[in-house]
Amino acid sequence: MDAGTPPAVLVLTGPVTRDQVPGLCDDVRARLGATGAGVVVCDVGGLGPPGLGTVDLLARLQLAARRAGGRIRLRDPAPSLCALLGLVGLSFELEGQVEQREPAPDVEEAVEPGDPAP
Repeated sequence: MDAGTPPAVLVLTGPVTRDQVPGLCDDVRARLGATGAGVVVCDVGGLGPPGLGTVDLLARLQLAARRAGGRIRLRDPAPSLCALLGLVGLSFELEGQVEQREPAPDVEEAVEPGDPAP
C-alpha cells in the first residue's frame, strides 16, 4: 500500500434500498483493490435523513472494507447521522479527522503525589 495513494471516493445518494447494499459492498471491495490505498471515502452528504437503514448500510460497508483489508471514512456526514451512529455504538473515521492511534506499549501515565483525584 502506498501512503501517497489518494483514497477512492464512493458517493452515496439515498435512500438506499436493501437490494442495493450487496452491490455497494462489492464497490467498496473493488475500489480498495484498485487503489491499494486501504481507505474508501464514502460521501454520505446525499443520503438524506438518517435512519436505521443508513446505519445498517454503513456497518455493512465497513465490514466489507475490513474483510478486504481496508476501512471506510465518512465525508460530509450530517450531525444527526453522527449522533445516531454514536447512539448505536458505531464509530467511523470522518474525513478531516486525525487518525487515532494506540498509545505506545509499556507507557503509563505517572501520578504525582498531591495531584487531585480525577
